[in-house]
Amino acid sequence: MALFGFALSSLFLLIRIVKGPTTPDRVVALDAMGINLAAITALASMLLSTKAFLDVIILFGILSFIGTVSFSKFLQKGDIIEYERRD
Repeated sequence: MALFGFALSSLFLLIRIVKGPTTPDRVVALDAMGINLAAITALASMLLSTKAFLDVIILFGILSFIGTVSFSKFLQKGDIIEYERRD
C-alpha cells in the first residue's frame, strides 16, 4: 500500500516538474521526487529483506541534495561555479 502511495505521489510530482508555473516549483518537485525515489527503494529493500540497496538510498539522498543546492545557487546568482579573478 505504501509503494502505491509513493508511486502516486511521484506521478503528481512528475506533473509538477513538467507543468510547474515557475522554476522554483520545479526545483522543489524535483527534490521531493528524489526523496520519493529513496523511499521507494527503502520499501523495496524491506520487502526483499536485503541490505543491498542501502548504498543506493544514500546515493539518491546525496544527489538530490547536490542538485537542489546547485539549482538554488543558479537561480539566485546565475552561476553555479564562481571564479574570482585577480588582475
